[in-house]
Amino acid sequence: MLDIGAQDALAAPPSPHIATPRLVLRELRLDDAPAIAAQAGDKRVAKYLIAVPTPYPVVLARRWIDARLSWWIHGRGVTLAIARREAPDELIGTVSLRRFARDRRAELGYWLGIDAWGKGYATEAADALVGHGFSQLRLSRIYAQVLEGNEASCRVLEKLGMTNEGIRRRHIRKGKKLLDVVMFGMLRHEWFERS
Repeated sequence: MLDIGAQDALAAPPSPHIATPRLVLRELRLDDAPAIAAQAGDKRVAKYLIAVPTPYPVVLARRWIDARLSWWIHGRGVTLAIARREAPDELIGTVSLRRFARDRRAELGYWLGIDAWGKGYATEAADALVGHGFSQLRLSRIYAQVLEGNEASCRVLEKLGMTNEGIRRRHIRKGKKLLDVVMFGMLRHEWFERS
């Protein structure tokens, strides 16, 4: 379980709960661990996630949930479960903002299970959390890193209105290989102009 002091738990506001036309972005729960392990651990999904093993043991998924809940409590960001509105308890992926408060920036991350691919859910969830980041967290910049070959994720970020800021060559190690990373970013005023 999450090990936090009583004072921290009392001081932390509840994590955001965001509804979109088709989705609910809700707080992660420990009972999401089996779905995370099964879906993120799928080779086709894990291929584009930096630190996710395949297979993905449920015990590691629980630790990941604990760590992500701690992010919110300590002001380091937020990770929310993505679920369909008609089935809010059934996680289909996650979306996150890893916050760097001093610089007023955050890194956007997301993944979806295979059954949710190709339906526009990643764009819908990411757009909602980016909006929350700029309007509620008062961020100045939100950016994302995409591993080489992940064209679907590049399309999601382009639909959000993010700018392709270039390639960091051989920037991330995945398994035994160093991979290129495509950088995308958006500034606060660009989001408001788009909205």
